[in-house]
Amino acid sequence: MMNHSIKETKGDRLFTIVNYSVLSLLLVVFLYPLIYIVSASFSSTEAVLSGKVWLWPVDFSLEGYKAVFDYKLIWTGYANSLFYTVVGTLINIVMTILAAYPLSRDEFYGRKFFMLLFLFTMIFSGGLIPNYLLVKELGMLDTRWAMIIPGAMSVFNVIITRTYFKSTIPKELQEAAKIDGCSDFRFLWSIVLPLSGPIIAVMTLFYAVGHWNSFFNALIYLRDQDLFPLQLILNNILVQNQIDPQLLGDMEQQAAKAGLSELLKYSLIVVASVPVLIIYPFVQKHFVKGVMIGSLKD
Repeated sequence: MMNHSIKETKGDRLFTIVNYSVLSLLLVVFLYPLIYIVSASFSSTEAVLSGKVWLWPVDFSLEGYKAVFDYKLIWTGYANSLFYTVVGTLINIVMTILAAYPLSRDEFYGRKFFMLLFLFTMIFSGGLIPNYLLVKELGMLDTRWAMIIPGAMSVFNVIITRTYFKSTIPKELQEAAKIDGCSDFRFLWSIVLPLSGPIIAVMTLFYAVGHWNSFFNALIYLRDQDLFPLQLILNNILVQNQIDPQLLGDMEQQAAKAGLSELLKYSLIVVASVPVLIIYPFVQKHFVKGVMIGSLKD
């Protein structure tokens, strides 16, 4: 049989070599810090402080994780972050779909006006102090709702979801459903949502990661430690462990505290990252499709 493959030119080969070299270098640059953090979290304090950890754990130890989980507020923070992530993401998805679907319908009167209002909020903002005063006047300070309601909907995600609906759900399908007596809500629930798995998965990931990593809103709106999310508690632990050694008189105790503080950094990063790493594989297959389709222009 004749070989009909196209022969590569020297330029093509050079491009392939450079391409693979650059990608391999980027892989090392991005992957090495992750490996180092995990390895350091499973190493002893002496190994971390002396710089012996390079790629694999040295003097395997769970001392960092033991110190993390012995702190009771860690469990409180985990429970709070799970609540904010699950409830907040559910509200985000509902609000985003209810806003995006009408805006995707050509027959929706005034949709351009409402779209301009949404876009206006992306460009202009009242600022931190007006937002704080608004949350205060609504009686949400130091409550769980302060972590959920102010960010109940992202205009950027509404635009992506709206474009997905507009480019994916054919008008003929809607017309056929209307002829059969299907209402708008029934059409949305029974037809649009089942066909929108990719974009819903992407939005869920976006919102969930945002809630899980939420830190600034908690710092501003919350005072009760029982309501603190995990990220704020982790920050407080790191700050306390950086300050405490300076307040101690015993040099040996200072060294031990400094070593534990350094080890805690890596253990806390791993602990906080695990839930997101668990969620991502379940939505990864929809991620590229959902983003690419939802990012198309009208």
